[in-house]
Amino acid sequence: MKHPATPSGALKNDPRLKTYFDDEAERRQLTQDLFNEAAGGYDSAESLTALGSGAWYRREVLRRFGLGEGMTLVDVAAGTGLVTVAGVELVGSTGRVIAVDPSPGMLAELRKKVSVEVIEAFAEAIPLPDAQADFVSMGYALRHVDDLGRALSEYHRVLRPGGKVCLMEISRPKSPLLRSLMRFHISVLVPLLARLTGRHADVRRLWAYYGDTIEAAIDPETILRALRGAGFTQVECTVSLGVFREYTGVKPA
Repeated sequence: MKHPATPSGALKNDPRLKTYFDDEAERRQLTQDLFNEAAGGYDSAESLTALGSGAWYRREVLRRFGLGEGMTLVDVAAGTGLVTVAGVELVGSTGRVIAVDPSPGMLAELRKKVSVEVIEAFAEAIPLPDAQADFVSMGYALRHVDDLGRALSEYHRVLRPGGKVCLMEISRPKSPLLRSLMRFHISVLVPLLARLTGRHADVRRLWAYYGDTIEAAIDPETILRALRGAGFTQVECTVSLGVFREYTGVKPA
């Protein structure tokens, strides 16, 4: 299936991110370096960012959108396995979970938590045969994808007919005050607390980059159009707590 003509490299063309990289090769290298160096402290920093609610929220989102016993889940951009672990709990012993991520450092942390199939790869090129999964998940990583259309087409390809995609993402609050508070919390407060508590100061660069990517992230309507362009139906966006978005779609049977 040819991937649809959707905005490609929407993040890397944003002037706020020009200080990080100049082209796609540099972007990929940067993100791999950032995630590799922060892998050991990622979970602690994530817990501080979400104020301890992350594990419950991820599991509830997957359950609410239909992941259940005996299903096959492909978790893209799995990182240290925060979404993967929730998926393993929901599919049970009769299910199958495949974790996909380009960072060997993050996948090493994932393997410490859970025993699943692991693939080192980018979202735009998943080395799996067609129609392998009942459910594809992606947690807070869509803004790190260079080619949105190609990534979503890959998700569509690896899903079985009737399968569902669920993309969790953080969005910019509409209020300028809330946007400033979020930026301070993510880019300044969390790295500071991580350092003061001895929880790996190496998350500082990644969390600063997180703050910038949230500011430069693709708008929700563009993502919804891209999902439809990739062939998904029943495309929706649900908002939780005014900040967390869940984009879902179904591959037609």
